[in-house]
Amino acid sequence: MAEAPKVRNETIKIGFATVVAMWLGTRLLAVLWWLASKPVLWVAGITGYGIWRVYDGSGPWALAAGGTILTLGLIGWRLAHPASFRPMVAWPFRAWWRRIFVYSREWQPLMATLKLSARSSGDELLVPALGRVRCTGTVDKVRVRMLPGQVLADFAKNADRFAATFQAIDCRVRSVHRHQPMRQAGFRINRALGRMVEAPKPRPSRVLELWLLVEDPLEAMTPLYAVPTKPNLKALPLALGEDGLTWRLRLLANHLLVIGATGAGKGSVLWSIIRSVGHGIRTGLVELWVIDPKGGMEFAAGQPLYARYCYGDDDTADVDRKRAYEITYAEFLETLVDKLRDRQRALRGIVRMHTPSVGNPLIVVFIDEFASLTAYVVDREAKKRIEAALNLLLSQGRAVGVVVVGAGQDARKEVVAMRGLFPTRVALRLNEAEETDMVLGSGTRDRGARCEEIPTDLPGVGYVRVETHPEPIRVRFGYVDDDEIATMCSLYAPGTETARLRLVPGTGDDSGEPEGVTA
Repeated sequence: MAEAPKVRNETIKIGFATVVAMWLGTRLLAVLWWLASKPVLWVAGITGYGIWRVYDGSGPWALAAGGTILTLGLIGWRLAHPASFRPMVAWPFRAWWRRIFVYSREWQPLMATLKLSARSSGDELLVPALGRVRCTGTVDKVRVRMLPGQVLADFAKNADRFAATFQAIDCRVRSVHRHQPMRQAGFRINRALGRMVEAPKPRPSRVLELWLLVEDPLEAMTPLYAVPTKPNLKALPLALGEDGLTWRLRLLANHLLVIGATGAGKGSVLWSIIRSVGHGIRTGLVELWVIDPKGGMEFAAGQPLYARYCYGDDDTADVDRKRAYEITYAEFLETLVDKLRDRQRALRGIVRMHTPSVGNPLIVVFIDEFASLTAYVVDREAKKRIEAALNLLLSQGRAVGVVVVGAGQDARKEVVAMRGLFPTRVALRLNEAEETDMVLGSGTRDRGARCEEIPTDLPGVGYVRVETHPEPIRVRFGYVDDDEIATMCSLYAPGTETARLRLVPGTGDDSGEPEGVTA
């Protein structure tokens, strides 16, 4: 029995040493990464050392030769490989220049004007500290350390004034979270040992970032991205961000809600997702189930890509026919719920999260005009069944590989009552200012998401909010035209062509497939 405390103490010592070693290793890697991301420093250092060795550190010729060699080297780099020159040389230099000659000069008077500064007991002026500046070519990311007692909302309400002062197109205020390194290291150890532990959540800090848009890359049409041979379902390249970088969607274990006014570009979002998983559809890694209540006007062109397809006609005046369509929607969704239950039984006690594979694919459910399945359903029985099925799919589907992508024009609670179950939301151009908070969440408009100000001639432009990040991201999706859809059908349709039936309700056909459903 005396050996037990000794073994326990040894285990604690080993565990503590491991955590400390991992923390020191991460710090060392961070320093090395910082050095690697500043090539101008080590290129200048190596060049200076070489010149010092050649000229023995004396004479003006050493300085002249060093400057000439460094300048010619940078010019050659810029001409030979501009894609690496910009993020590694041009953007860091721009950030250094603008911090000194733009932001530092205006910072203290701006803080006083906006009443964000304070006086200490000794009558010393306290100003929020201006931190590092990073540039991406289109956005300047300025870090600020707030004074005690200040919150992000104090800065967010002055976003327009920040933009006007620094002559930017727009400004968004974003929070910066911090992780505790020791908790992070402990989490990694437990994960390596296979223990089911919750990842440490980021904690709010007194640091925020001002995203100042100095050039808008979204004014031009966004080109379509290359379709990956093996789609990364955790990071699908879909849209161009206002910072000039690619915005990627996590489709696995996620649900997506897209809301926008007529002509705002909802089709661009939906078809971009379908196109990005094209090779997954072809190989059977991804399976599409599609509901198109507009009589097939949006999704009919892509029928070869779908495993199941359901469409209807809300404009019909025939009550019985309308009821038949609504029952069809309910049956379609209930079939999905049956699949959900089957997967739960198969995975229970084995894994907590479904992994897509050929033969056991990720099922992506596309629902266009979401209100047609919720607010506009006339038949009470059908409405009750549809809502029950949708709530089950949204609350339980992510773990078993059933993802819902819904689109609509109306963000009101009575239309999309379950919008809180969508972790990722896209708000395109909207008609009213208050609709932004309805779609993206309370306070999002104050953080810079002004969907009602998106011009009508910029379809596909919108703001994205992910559940884990409260700040909206402005992006633009590419336009997928009819020719591209036809190309997608010829390249990415599943290997086996299945029969498609269109049956009229009430004809006595007992095939089991009502009108508007294809299998």
